[in-house]
Amino acid sequence: KVRYGVMCREDGMVFDDGTTARLDEHRYLMTTTTGNAAAVLAYLEEYLQTEWPHLRVRLTSVTEQWATVGIAGPLSSRVLEKLAPGLDCSPSAFPFLAWQNAGIGGVPARIFRISFTGELQFEINVPWHYGAALWDAAMQAGEEFGITPYGTETMHVLRAEKGFIIIGQETDGAQTPHDLGLGWAVSGTSDFIGRRSLSRPDCMRRDRQQLVGLLPTDRNAVIEEGTQLAVSGGVASIGFVTSSYFSATMGSRICLALVERGRERYGEMIEAARESEPVPVRICDPVFYDREGARRDGG
Repeated sequence: KVRYGVMCREDGMVFDDGTTARLDEHRYLMTTTTGNAAAVLAYLEEYLQTEWPHLRVRLTSVTEQWATVGIAGPLSSRVLEKLAPGLDCSPSAFPFLAWQNAGIGGVPARIFRISFTGELQFEINVPWHYGAALWDAAMQAGEEFGITPYGTETMHVLRAEKGFIIIGQETDGAQTPHDLGLGWAVSGTSDFIGRRSLSRPDCMRRDRQQLVGLLPTDRNAVIEEGTQLAVSGGVASIGFVTSSYFSATMGSRICLALVERGRERYGEMIEAARESEPVPVRICDPVFYDREGARRDGG
């Protein structure tokens, strides 16, 4: 199985997020955000050496050992079943946050059912020197289904539609998991780095900036990332835009933002500052559609 996790610093602020998969009884594979792999490894190594040196744990970076191809979309399971004949990719046999070993063209592969797009998605890991061959095989297997490569901008739009955060974009080192709507990931019983700090008065203020969605009244209005937000007719900033894209699914510009008391303000109209004139925007849930996650299972 695989588990999504959030990593905090000692002050309770979010440092990184990613997944951890249990490979066998004593081996785990952790993924991080793309630019934070070295920093997370150093962070874990420091605590292993200074706080818990008695643990029988070894940390090894395997970033350069694996090539990964992600196949996403409602027909991705059919593409994967062609790549790995005999592998049952149905939701019941291969549920979300599970992984399986399989052979692809005689190459051993590790397949994860995780998704940063919000769609049905499989991430296939093979030894790095088979990366190009896996790409070619995936494109060939998906040809009959109209497969096409998608880039990081497309991925960013898809993840924003589902309210998925990017560390360093929705965060600037001053957000707790609760600010980002990730309170469900915070254990109420287990100890973790930063747990004590989350009970500090400053971390529990009602007026902290919280992650929300924004929909402009003018669906085509261009709102830049970093745009300051204010109550209608006001000048004092109550937050700022962290991500801004045009969503073909929504037929509108969509934004993610950090806003004071954001979750209490769903439905409220505020203004996004612009040099010409402010843009009226409505505060909404950061998950813009498919909140029930049907598309994650191919629905």
